[in-house]
Amino acid sequence: MLDATTRSGGTATAPPPADATTIALPSSVGLAARCTRVLVSPWSRLSLLLVLLASAGAAVLLFEPQRLLTGGWPPQLGGAAAVVVFAVAYGLCTVAFVPRPLLNLAAGALFGSQAGLASALAGTVLGAGLAFGLGRVLGQDALRPLLRGRWLRAADGQLSRHGFRSMLAVRLFPGVPFWAANYCAAVSRMGYVPFLVATALGSVPNTAAYVVAGARASAPTSPAFLIALACIALPALAGVVVAWRKRHHLRGH
Repeated sequence: MLDATTRSGGTATAPPPADATTIALPSSVGLAARCTRVLVSPWSRLSLLLVLLASAGAAVLLFEPQRLLTGGWPPQLGGAAAVVVFAVAYGLCTVAFVPRPLLNLAAGALFGSQAGLASALAGTVLGAGLAFGLGRVLGQDALRPLLRGRWLRAADGQLSRHGFRSMLAVRLFPGVPFWAANYCAAVSRMGYVPFLVATALGSVPNTAAYVVAGARASAPTSPAFLIALACIALPALAGVVVAWRKRHHLRGH
């Protein structure tokens, strides 16, 4: 329809041409959205998790932080600050697959039974929480569809339905590697709080045994050292017995 100026013989004003950037905007936005979907997809996040874990493992092999914890502790760092720093280092080392028994022995050797136990337990919970969070955010969406085997479905169902008591049993009866239990729990539907509470409670006996053994290592014939060794061996034996009895239950699923 012509405006008033056109009808009266004037010259109509043509609308301004569309801006080239305005035309190209939907295409660029669509490309950015597709790139974002690819980057945050389950398999991309799982790849990032694998890269992080591989890098952590390589760093442990290269720098050997366990040697720093056991033999090269800074002499100027002492008291409560040393306990806190050790706990943080402990947690990071467990995420990077450093064996917990070695760290527990180091805690006892460095700080004695009481402070060593406090530091080791704090590091245990910290490391478990970090691993659980990484597994839940970066790995769960990609790995849950792969739980198709009978044993995998049975383990997932046990952890998802009875998370607290299942994780408590895993921590009380050693046999499942610490890192494996963390990531299996992360892939399941276990809650974060039950996982941490079960880890803290279930890790006390075994951690205490190793810490006391580390604190009394200079006197291997002392009653405390011998009792600590017994407390290490008996839960391991009990874990073997429980796993043997539970094998039929898992096969039934």
